Amino acid sequence: MNNYLIKNARIVNEGTIIEGYVVVRNGIIQAVSEGQPEVESEYADEIDAGGQYLIPGVIDDQVHFREPGLTHKADIFTESKAAVSGGITSFMEMPNTKPQATTIEELEKKYDRAAIKSFANYSFYLGATNDNIDQVKKLDPGKNCGVKVFMGSSTGNMLVDDRKTLEKIFAESPALVATHCEDEATIQKNTEIYKERYGDLIPVSAHPLIRSAEACYKSSSLAVELARKHNTRLHVLHISTEKELELFQKGDYTQNKQITAEVCVHHLWFSDQDYEAKGPLVKWNPAIKQESDRDALFNALLDDRLDIVATDHAPHTIEEKQSRYFDSPSGGPMVQHSLTAMMEFAHLGKMSVEKVVEKMCHAPAVLYKVKDRGFIRPGLKADLVLIDPEWEWTVSHKNTWYKCKWTPLEGQQFHTRVTHTFVNGKLVFKNGLFNEMIRGERLEFDR
Repeated sequence: MNNYLIKNARIVNEGTIIEGYVVVRNGIIQAVSEGQPEVESEYADEIDAGGQYLIPGVIDDQVHFREPGLTHKADIFTESKAAVSGGITSFMEMPNTKPQATTIEELEKKYDRAAIKSFANYSFYLGATNDNIDQVKKLDPGKNCGVKVFMGSSTGNMLVDDRKTLEKIFAESPALVATHCEDEATIQKNTEIYKERYGDLIPVSAHPLIRSAEACYKSSSLAVELARKHNTRLHVLHISTEKELELFQKGDYTQNKQITAEVCVHHLWFSDQDYEAKGPLVKWNPAIKQESDRDALFNALLDDRLDIVATDHAPHTIEEKQSRYFDSPSGGPMVQHSLTAMMEFAHLGKMSVEKVVEKMCHAPAVLYKVKDRGFIRPGLKADLVLIDPEWEWTVSHKNTWYKCKWTPLEGQQFHTRVTHTFVNGKLVFKNGLFNEMIRGERLEFDR
């Protein structure tokens, strides 16, 4: 019946931590209270949290699960399984699959797959192209997370850098516009410089110099300019530079911002000093940049210029990643470890647990207007996660659930671990074991 009594929990919600209990009935949060329950119902399964943190399920607004067409790297089943083991109960997936999700018809096919295969709740972006404004205008904002615009290099027709086309998208999109911002002309210019210097043997350490801070700022500033001009609801994905931060205003998720920005875990965790040891395993677009950029991003997260923490989970096979610079694709797997990595910052005293929950649970729900999720409140869907704050463990490819079976965090020691994950009130993950019969739901949006 999906009825649970979760007691003796440290409930982290809306900027506070209380010691208490949560009652779940038929997949919905029925009660949240301090202290001990007066009556423990015989009709509910009882879970004694033993002082663990109880948080809302994480909402990851940027993943690449590679289905359809790239399933040798990953698929919805494997990556959503990894996601729930890491406390992610809802995801929003990108359109650069094969075929690309650039029509409503192809978009709906992805929803049909997810309904059969996904452990977590799901939504999918419609991809913008140079010639599909008719599809963009047809998108139902109540049933879809948004429109993705690659304002930087991508495959096929998904690079959109024509000013007139961008003007139409920003002016006429009925839903949130999410952008990948890197200026293609700047990248190509830098590429030629490094080709002349190194030929085909460009070192991966040159990646942040080729996909430079200048390329990022030039593109993201254009996106912000267009959004202000057309009053577009804009969300700029994976900010990677200190310079870009001047484009965004302070103010938390309650401030009803029209223009928001995201930072990814890997841009908070790694810097250009890691290229020597990890090589192409930490090659992402936008590139991981200088330590000063990483530090500035972290500070901007704390002062609310950056609104959401996401993953840009983008797995490739280890053979693909270990190729030479031009052949090694950008991206890496992160959904299993993103919450734990952010909790490590809390363990180290760099940010509060409440702030982690704000940036990974509350803010995505509010800024995307996700219906009935993101908080621990009576009447909402019971997407819940228990975290043991005193479980020391080491990341290894042997204890990952990614289909690609590698992680850039190999050998990293953490001090917290997800023990239980509930999706719509159903216990899908418990101490390393999964209920593989459970499936998530299509996200809905209050727009």
